[in-house]
Amino acid sequence: MLIARALLLPCFVALLGCQADRLGTVDQARDKARLGTPVGGPGLPGQSASELSTPLATVDGLVITLGDFQAQLNQQSPYVRARYASLEQKKEFLDTLIKFEVLAKEAQRRGFDQDPEVVRSMKQVMIQKLLKDEFERKLTPDSITDAELQAYYDANLAEYVKPAEVRASAIIVKTKAQAQRIATEAQGEAGRTNKAFRDLVSKYSTDDETKLRGGDLRYFAIDTTEVPKAVAEAAFALAQVGDVSGPIDAGDGRWFVVKQTGKRKASTKTLDEAKAMIRNKLYRDKRIAAQGAFVAGLRASATITVDEASLGKVRIDTSTAGAPAADPHGHLGMPPELTGAPPVIPPGAVPEPEPETP
Repeated sequence: MLIARALLLPCFVALLGCQADRLGTVDQARDKARLGTPVGGPGLPGQSASELSTPLATVDGLVITLGDFQAQLNQQSPYVRARYASLEQKKEFLDTLIKFEVLAKEAQRRGFDQDPEVVRSMKQVMIQKLLKDEFERKLTPDSITDAELQAYYDANLAEYVKPAEVRASAIIVKTKAQAQRIATEAQGEAGRTNKAFRDLVSKYSTDDETKLRGGDLRYFAIDTTEVPKAVAEAAFALAQVGDVSGPIDAGDGRWFVVKQTGKRKASTKTLDEAKAMIRNKLYRDKRIAAQGAFVAGLRASATITVDEASLGKVRIDTSTAGAPAADPHGHLGMPPELTGAPPVIPPGAVPEPEPETP
């Protein structure tokens, strides 16, 4: 009965509209109570176990108790709960639960609890509950110790203590005389904006690698080994973003003309300031490792056979017509870290390009 009820819920919610918004099943409420999961009730102050077990309605032998009703109603938002204060409105909500059970019973009678799609969806829900029960109670962010936080901070100090950096673009040529002429041109109107300077890079620079990037040397610290020392020092010596240097002897037969396009101040993030971020990272890493070990143990104790010859005969429909919507719960209801699926990158996680400085 639980399978049919759990899977019938979304359609039922659509049928009944706002009054059944986010409604769960009576069986789910009982499951949560057994597992100790807070559901907004039934454990409200002043209520006894006998009061919570009071029958409110019976549907073909299935009893809906006061605690079941209260658990369902208290899962709703405060705005929705406020609409069911009167006895008449409570009757309306109870009628919603009764209709739900009647439909669930009919769905089961017709065999929908054995439908492959229903069974697969039920398995997805079970897997999510299994992983939640196995890990959310045993491993929490608070289980990360201060010693672990300190060890990670010390091992990754460069992430939290960062030197001053500048960003520069360069025109690279082979002679001082040519570099001088280009520097004079770049320090005038011809190199005033970053775009104008990139045009000069395209016109004059002889270094193919940086030329493809418009001369961009990216951000670097004063002690970088990514660019010649003299170039780094000259870029830092420029007074402000947008300034262009004179000719710079790189010491290897090349001459640079650089424009400072960005600047970052030195920054230090203390352990206390970084604790929340480090804690979340270590918690996620530990959880992934624990989930991997848990699944590996289950696989080791299971009897598994794979027919690779038949597997090779599987045909994949690569068309997009009629493709189902993406599963919001992850592949087969499992988190991406257990399926090998690529992680979902939230908006803003990838840095935007540096804005152009005029």
